[in-house]
Amino acid sequence: MRVLYIIFFLLFLILTPYSFFTVYETDKALVEFLGKLKIDKSINSTKVYNPGLHFKIPMLEEVKPFDMRLKVLDSQFSRITTKEKKDVLVDFYVLWQIDDLALYYTRTGGQRNKAEQLLRQKILADLKAEFGRHTIQEVVYGERLELMFKLREEIESTTKNIGISVIDVRIKRIDLPDEVRDSVYNRMRAERERVASEIRANGRADAARIHAWAEKEKRIIVAHALRDAKKIKGDGDAVVTKMYAEAFNLDKEFYSFYRSLDAYKNSFSNKSDIIILSLDSEFFKFFKKY
Repeated sequence: MRVLYIIFFLLFLILTPYSFFTVYETDKALVEFLGKLKIDKSINSTKVYNPGLHFKIPMLEEVKPFDMRLKVLDSQFSRITTKEKKDVLVDFYVLWQIDDLALYYTRTGGQRNKAEQLLRQKILADLKAEFGRHTIQEVVYGERLELMFKLREEIESTTKNIGISVIDVRIKRIDLPDEVRDSVYNRMRAERERVASEIRANGRADAARIHAWAEKEKRIIVAHALRDAKKIKGDGDAVVTKMYAEAFNLDKEFYSFYRSLDAYKNSFSNKSDIIILSLDSEFFKFFKKY
């Protein structure tokens, strides 16, 4: 009997270190009993062990720890066809983490590479569908954030079925294969030139319209100015005529003499001027008088 106690004591000492296990802060764990996941009878579901110290039955139970931190799936360039039947090379990455540990283990066997393979296949399928609805120019210069948001929504519905939560999907780079690059660049250049020509044509049309408006305004302003000038001149002439009339009425003889002097001055302003008139002409009446 004493020997039996000693044997049990020795077994206790040997098995005690193997009867406890630690789940670290960044992990969670599952336990298999004879190859089957342990069930938490209180919730009738697979038992998930949170961080801390836990007990297990040595040799009969096996601990399956899993890292619950964010993981990065970094994809290599994948060839995807656009709406124009042109290929582009797309490089992307995905941030994901385990959301439902029991479901993740059941669907993937706890293998990260298998989970990422399923994730990559789903993303590529969604990328092909999305790119197939857009041209190269739209996917290169369009709203890439909107595209990634759609991808995340579509992927999330599928990855939930394997216990994964997708945090973010990002397209790192979109490149063109060598055989496509030149034709795409030429088409983009032609499109930019067409837009530039259209802008220049609109500019010329606007310039012509502005010039025509300016010419019209100029004609109106000049016409108004000429009209005002004629009116002012007419008013001035009327004043002068009135003054002449008043002067004439004051001294008709002097006024006639003064007007004749103006006529002489204008007639003989040039030394070469010659006027042949009769001596009896009224033009020389003041010469004959004085």
